[in-house]
Amino acid sequence: MKNVLFVCSQNKLRSPTAEHIFAEHPSIEVASAGTNSDAENPLTAELVEWADIVFVMEKTHRNKVQKRFRNALKTARVICLDIPDDYEFMDDELIALLRARVPRHLP
Repeated sequence: MKNVLFVCSQNKLRSPTAEHIFAEHPSIEVASAGTNSDAENPLTAELVEWADIVFVMEKTHRNKVQKRFRNALKTARVICLDIPDDYEFMDDELIALLRARVPRHLP
């Protein structure tokens, strides 16, 4: 079982959508967080340490994760999905993008 973390800025729209749609995937455990200090669920070193794969929505998120949590990353892969902050929670287009870009990186 792999631990998968989805990261966006506020943890309100994109990363919670990803967490929700991949929650039933049989070979992973999922969580989500935001890079901003006022995020719904702020990103912590503990979450990064827990993760085997960290999916970030934008390059800025990857930079923040790699800069702030370099020691916690250990062997975790950080994968940028290149999904801009243009979608609402559970938006059909967002779901389609996630389903197209995430599964090829999962066990």
